[in-house]
Amino acid sequence: MDGGFWFMFVAAIAVGVYVVYSYGVPRAMAGLSSGGELLMATLPKMIFAFAVAGLIQVILPTDLISEWIGEGSGVRGLMIGTVAGAVTPGGPMMHFPIVASLMASGAGAAPIIAYLTSWSLIGFHRVIIWEIPILGVEITVARFLASLLLPPLVGFLGGVLFHSLPGRVPGP
Repeated sequence: MDGGFWFMFVAAIAVGVYVVYSYGVPRAMAGLSSGGELLMATLPKMIFAFAVAGLIQVILPTDLISEWIGEGSGVRGLMIGTVAGAVTPGGPMMHFPIVASLMASGAGAAPIIAYLTSWSLIGFHRVIIWEIPILGVEITVARFLASLLLPPLVGFLGGVLFHSLPGRVPGP
């Protein structure tokens, strides 16, 4: 049980106490019921996402991950992370287990940050499915082009910040 677990544990207790105090036990129970429904709806997706993440560790050898997107991969790693994030479809339930798997296989902080930033900002699937049909080509192209340089830049800066955190080993 790491810091993330304890943070969510304390947050759940604090919000639960607030809801009981402010709105009463029936509303708190309704909120817990709603959370349980969300869990049941997302759990099957998460099971398969974690299965894919585990299988990726088998498919992609750690030496290959380290070479392509490891701590010493430099600009190449940032570019691979950026392109991979842009072309990988799916939501957070798919991406975060995969990212955790890549990190466990030797991916570096900067390429992972570039991947996540690219997935968030320039994901092709979102551009095609949502932005162009709803917002139109002109604003989508302007936003997309303005965002292209951000994933590698954020990846680089995020990698520098990550390695400057207390207790972290300095990176390349």
